[in-house]
Amino acid sequence: MSDRDRGTLNIMNPDVERVTADRAEPADRDEFGTGPLGPGYQGPYGRDSDVTLWRALTFPGARKWYFGGIFALAWLVFLGVEYFSRVPNIWVGLGVGFFLVVFAAAFEICVPLTWWLRPEHRIWVVLGFWALTLGFWPIMQWSVAGTWAFVGTIAAMSMFTMRTTAGLVALIALMAVGFEYCGGVRGPDLVPLPAIIASISMMMAGFSRQIATVNELRATQHRMAALAVEEERGRVARDIHDILGHSLTVITVKAELAGRLVERDAIRAKAEINDVEQLSRAALTDVRATVAGYRDVNVVSELANARAVLEAAGITADLPTTTDTLPAEYRELAGWIIREGVTNVVRHSGATLCRVRMSPDMIEVADDGTGPQSGSAHCHANGLDGLRERVEAAGALLRIGTSDLGGFSLQIRSKGLT
Repeated sequence: MSDRDRGTLNIMNPDVERVTADRAEPADRDEFGTGPLGPGYQGPYGRDSDVTLWRALTFPGARKWYFGGIFALAWLVFLGVEYFSRVPNIWVGLGVGFFLVVFAAAFEICVPLTWWLRPEHRIWVVLGFWALTLGFWPIMQWSVAGTWAFVGTIAAMSMFTMRTTAGLVALIALMAVGFEYCGGVRGPDLVPLPAIIASISMMMAGFSRQIATVNELRATQHRMAALAVEEERGRVARDIHDILGHSLTVITVKAELAGRLVERDAIRAKAEINDVEQLSRAALTDVRATVAGYRDVNVVSELANARAVLEAAGITADLPTTTDTLPAEYRELAGWIIREGVTNVVRHSGATLCRVRMSPDMIEVADDGTGPQSGSAHCHANGLDGLRERVEAAGALLRIGTSDLGGFSLQIRSKGLT
C-alpha cells in the first residue's frame, strides 16, 4: 500500500536538511511554510521522531495556518453575541467568554497537531474537537451543530485519504441534519447548515491536497538535486582518479627512465624529462577540464599514449593499428578501458607483454603478468570500480579475469553477448 493510500504523503524528510552547504536551499522548504511539517508529513512515530511537538506547533507553516484560521474564527464573534444575549449573569458570561477562547485556541492548534501525528492517530484529534463543541450545549442546545463546520475543516486538513475525508464530512453533515431536526427545524430549512458544513469542509480538503502536491513536487526537486550532486561528485572522483592515476604512473615511469639515462645518454634523458613536463601540464589541463565538466576521452589518443607508456616501462605493446571496427557509442568507453587497463599493467602486473584487442562487440586489455589475485589492489582498485560504473552506464558488461596470455584480462562486452 502506498503512502497516499495510507492517508499520508510523506513529502518532507528532515533527515536531509540540505543538499550541500553552499549549493542548495534547506530541504524542508515548502509552499505552505518553512519546515519539514505540513500537509503530508508522516509524524513522529516513524523515522521523523526527532521533530518535537513544540516545533510542530511553531514552525512557519503552522504560523501561516494560524493566520488563516483567524478569518474562520471571525464567525465566533457572531456566535458570541448570541451566547452573551442568553447568559443570566456576568459570571456565566465570563465563563462563556473563556470557553470561546479555549475553543478558538483548540481549533488553531488541532490542524498542525494532526500534521505531526501519523494518520491512524489523527482521528482522535477530530473526535476530541467534536466533543469540545458539545461544551456549547448548555446555551445552544441542538443548535450546537452550527459549530461543526470547524470540525469538518479539521477533518479536511488532517490529510486522511479522500474517501475517509468524504466519509467523515458526510457523517458530520448527517449528524447536523439530525440535531437540527431535534431542534425543531423542518422542511427546506434542514438543508443550509449541512450544505455549508459539507462545502466548506470539501473545499478545505481540496486546498490541503493542493498544498501537499506542491510540497511533494518541491521535495522531489530536492531529492533530484541531491542525486545530481551525488552523481557529479562520483563523476569528478572517477575522472580525477583516472587522470591523475594514469598521468602520475607515466610520469613516474619516465622519471625513473630519465634517472637511469642521465649519465649514459643525456640527450635521451633530457627528452624524457621534457615528456614528464608535457605530461604534467596535460594532466593539469585535464583536471581543470574535469572540474568544468568538458573533458573528453579519445580512443586514438589513448592508444598512442598507451604505446608510449608501455615502451617507457619496457613492456612490449601489441596494439591495434585501427579503431574503425569500434562502434561510435563505445569509442569513449574504449579510451577509458585502455587508459585504466594499461595503467594497471604498468603498476601491478610485472608483465613483459600487453595486448589490446578491439571488435564491434568487445574491447580487451590483457597481459602476461601475474594475473588476478584474490583481495589484491589490482582486483579491487578504485579505478576499476569507477570503470565498472562507466561500463554499466553505457549498457555494457565488464569482465575481469585471467587472459589467454596467462596474466590479467580487463574486458568489456556488449550485453547481447554471453
